Amino acid sequence: MNRRRIIPSNRLVWSLAALALAALLALVLGAGVSEVLQGTALILLAGLIWAVQDLWRTGRAWRASPLRIERHLPHAFALGVGRPLGLTLVNEGVQDWQVGIFDEVDPRLDVEGMPQQVRVPAQRRVDVSFRVTPRRRGPAQLGSTHLRLRSLGGCFEILFSMGQEQTLHVYPNFAAVSRYAWLAGDRRLSQIGIKTYAHRGMGTDFKQLSDYRMGDPVRHIDWKATLRHGRPIVREFQDERDQCVIFLLDCGRRMRAYEGDESGAASHFDEALNALMLMSYVALKEGDEVGAMTFGTPPGQQRHFAPRKGAATLNALMARLYDIEPDTSHSDYVVAAQELLRVQHKRALVIVLTNFRDEDAAELQPALSLLRGRHLVLVASLRERVLRDIGEQPISRPEQAAEVATAHWFEQSRRDAFVRTVGHDALSVDVEPSQLAAALVNRYHAVKRSGLL
Repeated sequence: MNRRRIIPSNRLVWSLAALALAALLALVLGAGVSEVLQGTALILLAGLIWAVQDLWRTGRAWRASPLRIERHLPHAFALGVGRPLGLTLVNEGVQDWQVGIFDEVDPRLDVEGMPQQVRVPAQRRVDVSFRVTPRRRGPAQLGSTHLRLRSLGGCFEILFSMGQEQTLHVYPNFAAVSRYAWLAGDRRLSQIGIKTYAHRGMGTDFKQLSDYRMGDPVRHIDWKATLRHGRPIVREFQDERDQCVIFLLDCGRRMRAYEGDESGAASHFDEALNALMLMSYVALKEGDEVGAMTFGTPPGQQRHFAPRKGAATLNALMARLYDIEPDTSHSDYVVAAQELLRVQHKRALVIVLTNFRDEDAAELQPALSLLRGRHLVLVASLRERVLRDIGEQPISRPEQAAEVATAHWFEQSRRDAFVRTVGHDALSVDVEPSQLAAALVNRYHAVKRSGLL
């Protein structure tokens, strides 16, 4: 037993209380004090002998047939998604055990189903399951498993710990990616706000030859193939591949905004990561490279993921970014632009994920000028939902009228500053966090169709 602690059981406490009550009742009924003390002492002595024997028997039986614990963990955890955890209590001895069990989990995980009381028969295995829901990304710790063993005679409960500490990895929620893949296969992407287009004959890269169908452009007819096959043949094109998409992810104080509530809404930074994952998945499916760089982090904590393609890229990218949390530091847009230009020479679609305020215009504008000299730049700014909630609230008191007017004034000022900063750029977006993923995918498709890269 590790870190053993022995406490009296409820049964022992109630027995002592009953003895005290009986002695008091005997005194009330006129029994002599000496007789009551003598009788109580004899009972206590007998109880002490029984308790010592109980403790000795329990220790001996435990040494002969201790329990063994096996912990079962899933391969990965996703933010906000509940997953079951399993424990198996293995009793290879000949003694049944009654135990209370509590698995020590990280305080950043919500736990349901702990503690539990179980009986583990001899030569049997008993499975115990409970559910955890991660509330923050990054590494989370599972500590030892705490057991509350009842002694064989029921006089004591022995508290101790077993098992080893383990580290869990909580990743961003991949639900958006899974839903996109499912809806894309079902041709229902419009349900999540993503526009779809007929791709036959689109793009600039040659894909294949196919039979002419009504509505195909006449300029795409391959006359040599038509003469050879004796029927109209057209050239099909696809969007250009082997292009590059790079995310500049703001990890500064602006991204610490959180509008979570009982509905389980994610923070702005988590929504940005979700959008980054979905956008990366779409770009990788189109045959493009995906990379990322963070800025606004404390010195020495910047993350850089060099652009690459392939099925394993998304997992590798998330393994690089999953534990990042926004800091209280200032985000220097110009330094971020200079660093990206230093490491990225190939022309790319640079997506700047940030939370723009009008006071940021003086720094963001020169950074965009630097980046646009070589790359195509898309600024994606997150807008607080609370501004819309305040601006749309019903007005029943004078102070509410002031709140609504202030929210509209602030939002208009922010919108005007954003337009001045990004210029006449139809790609950049300023949306609420829940709309960011769909907006990025739509802009990406627009870039691919128009051949801007």
